[in-house]
Amino acid sequence: MLTFVLWLLLLVFCWPLALLALVLYPIAWLLLLPFRLLGVAVEGVFELLKAIILLPARVLGGKPAG
Repeated sequence: MLTFVLWLLLLVFCWPLALLALVLYPIAWLLLLPFRLLGVAVEGVFELLKAIILLPARVLGGKPAG
């Protein structure tokens, strides 16, 4: 809600900049999407490595860290 109010203030005081932001936001979102997907993939790989490393302790009855 705060973001919307700030955008409305920007629209009132500096409408060309607000319209430019409105047009460029979807383009920036599309350009950053591959980096978000890469981040999800890297996080998944790290979680898999953590699970593989902690597997012997879990099999032997260790308590989960999380």
